[in-house]
Amino acid sequence: MIIDIHGHYTTAPPAHQAYRDAQLARLEDPSLPAPAPAAISDDAIRESVEHNQLKVLRERGGDFMLFSPKASGMEHHVADPAAARDWARACNDLVARVVSLFPEHFAAVCQLPQTPAGGVDDAVAELRRCVTGAGFVGCNLNPDPSGGHWTSPPLTDPSWYPLYEALCELDVPAMIHVSSSCNPAAHTLGAHYLNADTSVFMQLLQGDLFTRFPGLRFVIPHGGGAVPYHWGRYRGLAMRMGLPDPAEALLGNVWFDTCVYHQDGIDLLTRVVPVANLLFASEMLGAVRGADPATGVAWDDTKKYVCAAGLAADDLRQVLEGNARRVYPRLDALLTAQGR
Repeated sequence: MIIDIHGHYTTAPPAHQAYRDAQLARLEDPSLPAPAPAAISDDAIRESVEHNQLKVLRERGGDFMLFSPKASGMEHHVADPAAARDWARACNDLVARVVSLFPEHFAAVCQLPQTPAGGVDDAVAELRRCVTGAGFVGCNLNPDPSGGHWTSPPLTDPSWYPLYEALCELDVPAMIHVSSSCNPAAHTLGAHYLNADTSVFMQLLQGDLFTRFPGLRFVIPHGGGAVPYHWGRYRGLAMRMGLPDPAEALLGNVWFDTCVYHQDGIDLLTRVVPVANLLFASEMLGAVRGADPATGVAWDDTKKYVCAAGLAADDLRQVLEGNARRVYPRLDALLTAQGR
């Protein structure tokens, strides 16, 4: 079985974005009526997925995808807590409907209602609603709700602890995933996403978060940003600061996905990061679309790169399926209940 742990609902029906636009307009002009989430038919949802993510998943030989709201659309930089709660709920409810229509192909991962200066109480409440009430198997956690200005404390700060307690209690992992960049110096897809992946790894290296929360699990996407390429730098910095080797301190709680869009990058990733810490993912349909003109392979067809990386058969099975079921135990339970 091939499980893609990183997919986004980037093709939601236009009425969903119209609701968000109306919500933002009311924040600018409170005299406007409060909008309601869009009334979207099952047929519209089917069409938005069948001709996009599901079609591509099948064409590439995939079986299952973890599906979450559009990452750049989370827009946590919008500071109004009520708007954040309503938007997260609407996005998550729409993803839950996708899963209800295609249960053999998708499981849900939730957006959290974060804001730049807010605490985590709303995030905890939405996480509980989604996991216990709607069968979600994980969440996306934004380490920088300000959108590229990094005004929040590091993920090792105690202000995040109530969320971690809930994650451990519910036994679900969090994927580290920022949203849109509000900083013109940091492009959303080419800089901000990768900067966040790299920055969070360094935050974790400097702290002792997993001593306090040994069951906490983080997935760092996009191949870990710069981390695998600079593994020696992080080992050297750890030694210089009198900290444990990152392989010893972090890899029991941190995993990397395979959203790396060329063969050399995947080859490096699989050589540097232990197989046990790699999760197959493509992020389709996401940041990079189209095909590499040099090879004719779609940039985000990461299965081709992973299968060509020279992994032993057992190791390849772990990357494509086994590790996902171990890191996402609620996913494993769901698939087991389906007889898979």
